[in-house]
Amino acid sequence: MAYEAGHYDVIVIGAGHAGVEAGLAAARMGAKTLMLTLNLDMVAFMPCNPSIGGPAKGIVVREIDALGGEMARTIDKTYIQMRMLNTRKGPAVRALRAQADKFMYQHEMKRTLENERNLTLRQGHVEKLIIEDDQCKGVITQAGAIYTAATTVITTGTFLRGEIILGELKYSSGPNNQQPSIRLSEHLEELGFELVRFKTGTPPRVNGHSIDYSKTEEQPGDENDRAFSYETVDFITNQIPCWLTYTSEKTHQIIDENLHLSPMYSGMIKGTGPRYCPSIEDKVVRFNDKPRHQIFLEPEGRNTEEVYVQGLSTSLPEHVQHAMLRSISGLENVEMMRPGYAIEYDALVPTQLWPTLETKKISHLFTAGQINGTSGYEEAAGQGIMAGINACQKAFDREPVILDRSQAYIGVLIDDLVTKGTNEPYRLLTSRAEYRLLLRHDNADLRLTELGHDLGMISEERYRTFTAKREAIENEKNRLEGMILKPNEELQAMVKELGGSPLKDGVRASDFLKRPEVNYSHIAQVASSDAPLSPDVVEQVEIQVKYEGYIEKSLQQVEKMKKMDEKKIPVDLDFKAINGLAHEARQKLEEVRPLSVGQASRISGVNPSDISILLVYLEQGRIQKVSNE
Repeated sequence: MAYEAGHYDVIVIGAGHAGVEAGLAAARMGAKTLMLTLNLDMVAFMPCNPSIGGPAKGIVVREIDALGGEMARTIDKTYIQMRMLNTRKGPAVRALRAQADKFMYQHEMKRTLENERNLTLRQGHVEKLIIEDDQCKGVITQAGAIYTAATTVITTGTFLRGEIILGELKYSSGPNNQQPSIRLSEHLEELGFELVRFKTGTPPRVNGHSIDYSKTEEQPGDENDRAFSYETVDFITNQIPCWLTYTSEKTHQIIDENLHLSPMYSGMIKGTGPRYCPSIEDKVVRFNDKPRHQIFLEPEGRNTEEVYVQGLSTSLPEHVQHAMLRSISGLENVEMMRPGYAIEYDALVPTQLWPTLETKKISHLFTAGQINGTSGYEEAAGQGIMAGINACQKAFDREPVILDRSQAYIGVLIDDLVTKGTNEPYRLLTSRAEYRLLLRHDNADLRLTELGHDLGMISEERYRTFTAKREAIENEKNRLEGMILKPNEELQAMVKELGGSPLKDGVRASDFLKRPEVNYSHIAQVASSDAPLSPDVVEQVEIQVKYEGYIEKSLQQVEKMKKMDEKKIPVDLDFKAINGLAHEARQKLEEVRPLSVGQASRISGVNPSDISILLVYLEQGRIQKVSNE
């Protein structure tokens, strides 16, 4: 029997990585927020790899933190290992990665949700949206509870009509044998949304007691203190190592002999899988010239013996998985605790969304996370925080917040989804960002903290700390720019020891720092600051000075693109009325409905000639409007 259960400003459906960030963002911005989830024991659960971060993804986590989100703080409290990747490469590709205690992570996140003012966390199975005049007014649960709200955010992950596939076995289920969401998926189709079928998978988990670690290579965490959050001051020191091993010729033989049992090759799996996270059977088939593939053994937590077998994602039958595992060095006597499996699920075609993540078809309805066709906890959380921000802004009739591609990887992620769409589970890569020198791990706070503070998600204390850091960076850069280092005996000796060319004349300290062999510690020896600088200030000064020329070129490109993005396209523009547009361009423009010429230029199938025609048409329209006035 249906009953009125309450009214809220924002409702969030789902409490995975997208849902928690959406709910917390809305609540922290002052919205009375309800979060509904199928199972309270699965809040922020990691059904696949128990890790956070990595290339591009780790930078997204820093951006979420700079905006005032939660993922970084929670992983900093619960990791078992932390490593900085690509330390021998430039700052644009460095990224932090943490191995999580998956159970501690979800418990810590649940506690944060329970203690958040303005946020109500409740178990409930949403089956239907309340739609009036193409506007979402709330939700109805399986139990008949009617919750109304100004805005609603759907973050259902891989639960929409989820089906687990293991060998010839196929059954309705969400990840980790949880209850799937079937009726809501059907309801979205009834409302006219286009859904696609995607697939992802996970490897088996094994008992750590049954692993012979002497046959594997230890992968320790960093000795230096590392953190995702700019607020973290306490670091975990008792890290747990991961271990590296490899598949063997026997492993590949077992897979080849059993390919006919693989749901991927038998035709049982219909959904499209992630290109950048293939199953082991797919890797063996596609890269049959490789004699072995890396396998990482990653503990799932401090208080469990379950070990995640990274690199062995599979949906082959259980008995084949047993044989595969025991053909790997160090796993000859291993005991499998959980088999790997594939999961198929429904996802929304993301070109049906505005850049705010509000749906075009139904106003006041937002979606975020894997429902939008992405893969990965970090991509989900990045969308979640922006959907939560914009749902709150919409609820209070305030201006939307859209991050552009030069401002954040989150901006790249969302722009790619809503402008280009995706025909497979989308994974964020550094190569997708044309301004990646500007979007670094080290400067996420400089890019986004001001915005987070304006939105009310960054505390005044944190903001004061941030502004002091920003001021210290500029002061030191100015000091080095105005200081001349004379080529005295001490300096020449240093240059010689570093293997650089001798100085002929005096040189600005900033120019001296640009030499490849010189770092800030050398500057400090010959031109020390009156007050000692913190390591993060030193890092920024060194990067900004050394890469000044490259950064300036990137900023010039950003300015060019901004001019294109400032040329707005009316929401109701009839692209069919524009003579000269190619048929494909007209079709794509009608589908995506870009809000600016810049966004239009990034649509696949829209060529520069189409953009020129569009610009002329818009300019003629402006001239006509002015003349009529």
